[in-house]
Amino acid sequence: MAIGWAPNVVSCTVKPNFRNKIDGIDLMRQPASGSIKVVFFDPQYRGILDKMHYGNEGVNRGQQRSALVQMSEATIIRFLTEINRILMLSGYLFLWVDKFHLVEGIRKWLDGLALSPVDMITWNKMKIGMGYRTRRKSEYLVVFQKRDKTTRCNWKLHNIPDVWEEKVEKNHPHAKPIELQKNLILATTDAGDWVCDPAAGGYSVLEACRKTGRNFIGGDIAFGE
Repeated sequence: MAIGWAPNVVSCTVKPNFRNKIDGIDLMRQPASGSIKVVFFDPQYRGILDKMHYGNEGVNRGQQRSALVQMSEATIIRFLTEINRILMLSGYLFLWVDKFHLVEGIRKWLDGLALSPVDMITWNKMKIGMGYRTRRKSEYLVVFQKRDKTTRCNWKLHNIPDVWEEKVEKNHPHAKPIELQKNLILATTDAGDWVCDPAAGGYSVLEACRKTGRNFIGGDIAFGE
């Protein structure tokens, strides 16, 4: 089981292992520097909506996504700067991106940070999405490690495929695969370690932490208790 509380990691204003309704930037000011082993980050960006001219038109998916509070690039960079601060040396960031942002480039989001790309996983959602030419069936999870010259690979599971098939129940417009996230947590943390998700959405990372005995700190500006 998770340890449930660590005063040097989380202040009393944010509840651990709980669906906190809070701005993610405010939430990430709570953990001490270098106190978090893993962070999952799923930015609610406007890029693909603007590119495809999706807004509040009659497509249900477009309406749901457009209703979310969208992040500007400046906001995403603020998130990543705080993530860089709270991550332990050798800790991992799992950054969700779609094909548009993967092709257009996310490197400028990470300029000046100690986060090095070390791998990428393609999530086959097992259903067809939108697209101008090919229809989108996948999302991408770019794996970053906080590194210096002495950092070594500390990945503990070696049976995770780089193409992961998992269908999810749509409890949120950005619903993510719990089993994939569970395996990634097992690969990069030990029991009782802290995992952060500052834009938690449907709280799939919280569920993955409960299944693996890890502690969760996270919240969402629109979804919480």
